[in-house]
Amino acid sequence: MSIFPEVADNGNEDGRNATLTEPISSDGRPEAGKLYAVPARQGRAVRLKRGERLKIVNTHGTQVCDTWAFSADDPSEFLSMEHLRAWIGRLVPRPGDELASNRRRPILVLEEDSSPGVHDTLIAACDLWRYRTLGVEGYHDNCADNLRMAVKAIGLRVREVPSPLNLWMNIPILAEGGVGFYPTVSKPGDRVVLRAEMDCVVALSACPQDMIPINGQDCTPVEVHFGLV
Repeated sequence: MSIFPEVADNGNEDGRNATLTEPISSDGRPEAGKLYAVPARQGRAVRLKRGERLKIVNTHGTQVCDTWAFSADDPSEFLSMEHLRAWIGRLVPRPGDELASNRRRPILVLEEDSSPGVHDTLIAACDLWRYRTLGVEGYHDNCADNLRMAVKAIGLRVREVPSPLNLWMNIPILAEGGVGFYPTVSKPGDRVVLRAEMDCVVALSACPQDMIPINGQDCTPVEVHFGLV
């Protein structure tokens, strides 16, 4: 079974994941003033020019949004959680923080955050193997495939799936060094604003995790929205 299906059953009304077939535009350039949806369980990619700002809205307040950024000039340079943590000296970025690439230079800036600021930089994107460890036998939508399909839909290939910035994901550090997988603490309409520090491609995945409660107690993934500001 391919780990990169062009379409897959995802539990939506039409039963298909449209990440590959319904980009925001053929080249990923957004229209100023327009708000786009990342439908439940799907991904989208957007091209930003240096200085442009991208607003990402947690429409229902319960959705985790896996977020990546790649240099438009060389996609082998990308937003890196390992380098980000060293760059800012914390586990989670705050408004005003530069978000570092794997070449240790800013690729984005977290300019605004109206949520309580609970995000995650530790956990890898979900993939087929993650769902198999949770007991899934067939295909399950996942953020790793959503990234691959979202960038392919706008004519880009990436060599790897870096660990994402998991917006609104609540992964507290527990006693004795453990980690928890808890529901989000954001509220409907909470938003972050990211400013591009170089021409880049930002990819978003409305995480399809429905087997542990990171997307709310009912584990029903829902959409997020985004657009230029």
